[in-house]
Amino acid sequence: MTQDKVDMYIMSNQKYLPAEKIVFLKQKLLEADEAKFSLVSAVEFKDPTTLLLVSIFLGGLGIDRFMLGETGMGILKLLTAGLCGILTIIDWFSVQKKAKERNYNNLMLVL
Repeated sequence: MTQDKVDMYIMSNQKYLPAEKIVFLKQKLLEADEAKFSLVSAVEFKDPTTLLLVSIFLGGLGIDRFMLGETGMGILKLLTAGLCGILTIIDWFSVQKKAKERNYNNLMLVL
């Protein structure tokens, strides 16, 4: 994989990934061949900003957790009104990090 392609990919997708893991990701992408890079390009990311907005407006219903693929926690939030609002407030501060970690883990599955 060429340095220019990797740099362009990182620049265009860095808002979806944890900043502390960009260096490791860059190294893995440089080691990947063209076939893997085409698979990497097909990975869809969850937008952390969109998830934050969903968490703010619909977090009490657990929609943010359902979007992250955490069905159990989504059902818990739905049935308990976000554990009486406590879990909803916690998610406002943590949902973006969770989305970035999920995006990174999905990317690592391909690499």
